Amino acid sequence: MYEKQYIVDDITKDDTWRIFNIMAELVEGFDVLSRIHPAVTIFGSARSHPNSSNYKTTERVARLLAENGFNVISGGGPGVMEAANKGAAAGGGKSVGLHIHLPQEQKPNKYANVRLDFKYFFVRKVMFIKYAVAYIIMPGGFGTLDELFEALTLIQTKRIKPFPVILVDSEYWKGLSDWIKETLIKKKFASESDLDLLRLVDTPEEAVDIIKRMVIV
Repeated sequence: MYEKQYIVDDITKDDTWRIFNIMAELVEGFDVLSRIHPAVTIFGSARSHPNSSNYKTTERVARLLAENGFNVISGGGPGVMEAANKGAAAGGGKSVGLHIHLPQEQKPNKYANVRLDFKYFFVRKVMFIKYAVAYIIMPGGFGTLDELFEALTLIQTKRIKPFPVILVDSEYWKGLSDWIKETLIKKKFASESDLDLLRLVDTPEEAVDIIKRMVIV
């Protein structure tokens, strides 16, 4: 069995000019998103099919948020991102899609009525967090977990103000929640109070109710 070999490019090439591209993305993001307050960011799998319960639940969550005065931010692509944009637009809210350019090109969905395009993941992640009053995390994969734990880390270390981080579908998230309790907390790699940062729910109504109760806008 052969190990895969990786070619390392010169990552320092054109670094100076790259800074200007990064600045441009930051400036445009700040300018556009500063006008969409209050907003809730929704994450989840890009692979969720429109007929799936995950897609339909996301669409319902986003619509309820919009009907209750919250705008919605998503990644602007397919799956949960599309469902979030679709629901928010149907509910009469600003439906923000932060589209990322990828090697296997991901097409932006047609439901975002506010769209921004990003080349740099970290700039896009700044926009997700900076303008959110809450996070709703639907079932998803590596990207979803990345966004979830980045938010938890920033709240835990007091780099951002705390806001509700809501996991929808307790059955899906139960294994992760149990692992945090039984491994991280028991080994003292996290505090019991850190688990309080998460809210596990099963319905769109529960998620929106938590935000309405906890967020003052």
